[in-house]
Amino acid sequence: MRPLRACLGAAAAVTLAAAGTTALVASNASGATTALSNRWYAAAPYLMPLDNNPPDAAAIMDATGLKAFQLAFVLAPNGGGCSPTWGGTAAVSSDTAVQSVINTIRARGGDVSVSIGGYGGTKLGQTCADAASTAAAYQQVITKYGLHAIDFDLEEPEYENTAAIRNEIGAAKILQQNNPGLYVSVTTAGTADGTGWFGKQMLLEAKSQGFTPNNFSIMPFDGGFSGAASQTGALTNFNAILQSTFGWDQATAYAHEGFSGMNGRSDTGEYFTQADFQTVLDYATSHNMDRFTFWSLNRDRQCTPVDNNGTTSGTCSSVAQGAWDFAKYSVKFAGVTPPTTTPTPTPTPTPTPTSCKTAWSATAVYTAGNEVSYNSHNWKAKWWTQNEVPGASEWGPWQDEGAC
Repeated sequence: MRPLRACLGAAAAVTLAAAGTTALVASNASGATTALSNRWYAAAPYLMPLDNNPPDAAAIMDATGLKAFQLAFVLAPNGGGCSPTWGGTAAVSSDTAVQSVINTIRARGGDVSVSIGGYGGTKLGQTCADAASTAAAYQQVITKYGLHAIDFDLEEPEYENTAAIRNEIGAAKILQQNNPGLYVSVTTAGTADGTGWFGKQMLLEAKSQGFTPNNFSIMPFDGGFSGAASQTGALTNFNAILQSTFGWDQATAYAHEGFSGMNGRSDTGEYFTQADFQTVLDYATSHNMDRFTFWSLNRDRQCTPVDNNGTTSGTCSSVAQGAWDFAKYSVKFAGVTPPTTTPTPTPTPTPTPTSCKTAWSATAVYTAGNEVSYNSHNWKAKWWTQNEVPGASEWGPWQDEGAC
C-alpha cells in the first residue's frame, strides 16, 4: 500500500456495510465458489472495495473481460489486537460490504484474491504473537470468503521488523499447507537493483523456513524509475536475486517472479503509460513470469483535468486514457498460456548449521576481512570500522555471511 492507498474511514465503512447487508447473496454466504485458473489470480489488479471511490466491479468485468480482483487491504485493528480488519477499522468477522462486492464478482463468473499488509498501517504480523496466531487470523479471512488466493504485501514499515516478517512468512507457509491449492503471492518493494536490503532479508527468511510461494513480486515504482525500460531492468536484476537466493536456474526464477506496477502517475511523480504497460507485459510473457498486476483499478480512469494539476490521485491516473485501459493488460496476461511444463523448482535445502564467529564488540577495531557474529548471523568487515552495528545500514561496513 502506498500513501494514496488510504485506510478505510469509519464513515465509509458504516455506509458500505449498510449497503452490503441487503446485497449479500445467500447462496454465497459461506464464501464457497469454484476456483479460476491460477493465471487469473496472477493477473488480478488491486481494488480497494471500501475506499478511494470504488468503481463498479461488474462494469469493469463487462467492459474488459476481467475475471479476477485483488482486494486490499487486510490489517490489524487500529487499536491493536490479532484479528483481521479491512483497513484497520472494519472487522472481517462482521463484514457484509466486501462480501457483497465478492458476490457480485462471482455471480459473473469471476473471483477474488485478498491482499494483506501494504504500505503503512499496522500489520497482523506485528501484533500477533507468532506465526501460528498470525496464520489463524488470516485463516479467518480465507474461510469467511472461501478464498483460493491470497497476497502478502510486505513493505514499509513491516518489512523492517524481523519478528513481523518471520510471523508473516511463517503464516504464509502454514496457510499454504492447510489450504491445498491456495495461490500465494508475496509482494514487496522494487529498486533498480531488483529489491533493497529488507526485501532481500525477506527472501532469506523464506528460504530459511523452506517456503516457496507461487511468486515473489516487486513493485518497480516510487524509486526513481522512468518508464518501462527501468522496470524491465529491475525485473532482470530481481531474477538474478531469486537465482542466487534459492539456487534456481533462470527459467525457474522467472516462473516464480511477478510484476506489480502503478498505472499513470506514481506517488513520487513518475509516469507509466499504456505503452509502458505493454512493454512490461511483453517482457513478462516472453520470460514466462508468473504474475502481472497493478495498483489500482480505483485509479484506472482519466482525471479531470487529465494531469490532475500535477498531483497523484487515488481515484484516477493523471494520464490520458479510456476507462479501464490498464485493466485490459491484465486480461491480456491472463490470456497468454504459460508453458505446459513449468520448471520444477530446486528443493530448498535444509540449511546446514554454521558455527558463529567471535561476537562483535562495540569497542574493538576491525579491518577488512575480519569476521564476527551478531544477531545470529556471521558478518565480514568490508573496511576499517569501530562501533558500527552489523546490519544497521545496507551500505555499512559489514557484509552479511548468513545465519549461524
